[in-house]
Amino acid sequence: MARAASGPRSLLRPRAAKTPRPRTTKAEGPDRRERRPLPLPLRLLATACAFVFMVAFAVVLARLTLNPSPASEALTHTNMHPGRSLQAYLDQPALRDAVKQIGGNILLGVPFGVLVPVVAPRTRGLLRVLLLTAVVMLLVEFAQGALVTGRAFDIDDVILNSTGALIGYLLLGRRMSRAVHARKPRD
Repeated sequence: MARAASGPRSLLRPRAAKTPRPRTTKAEGPDRRERRPLPLPLRLLATACAFVFMVAFAVVLARLTLNPSPASEALTHTNMHPGRSLQAYLDQPALRDAVKQIGGNILLGVPFGVLVPVVAPRTRGLLRVLLLTAVVMLLVEFAQGALVTGRAFDIDDVILNSTGALIGYLLLGRRMSRAVHARKPRD
């Protein structure tokens, strides 16, 4: 029997009995829109464009990082301590040079965060994108330190590049990947 609440309204109508709500999963929730990928021709076009941009980015990355710089050979030094180069950048008298060094390294990582999840859907996910970016940038830094005159290994560059990939992934890469690649339903 339903219990009536006290007060004048309770005399007019009894309180309705509560009925249990059916359970819904996250995908079935009323607030969740069903995410559908783009039509197949658009997905193929988007993936092909992302691949072309990734190849172009690899060429630009190689030109920026693997060109010898004999004039700066005396100025370069290997940095294995995180934060040491960042502090040196920030201690420079000209703020412009620090912004150029830090910002440039961050911007160098952004394309990874945007393009990798589109080109390789298995790498979709924040940790996977960060790990792949860190591995690629470590290889670039090792090549700089071992093979290129006037360049040196710098762990801070890897950290800044990975930060750029994180920014690119969060701002655009995740959304682009979801639009191009459908998520497989979990059973």
